[in-house]
Amino acid sequence: MQDYLTQLEKLRKDAAECSLIRDLATDPAKRELFDRLANHLTMLADQVEMAMLERKSGTK
Repeated sequence: MQDYLTQLEKLRKDAAECSLIRDLATDPAKRELFDRLANHLTMLADQVEMAMLERKSGTK
């Protein structure tokens, strides 16, 4: 379970960093890229969190 938690924290931190870079970027292409990265990392973090909950509840 600790592995899931560690990965979840890392993904959330990376998503936040991508959002920060997106917000500071002046180049539209760079802004779009970091927006997509932030969204993708957030989705991955959500999936890890769901896996944690499923594992904890014993549904999988």
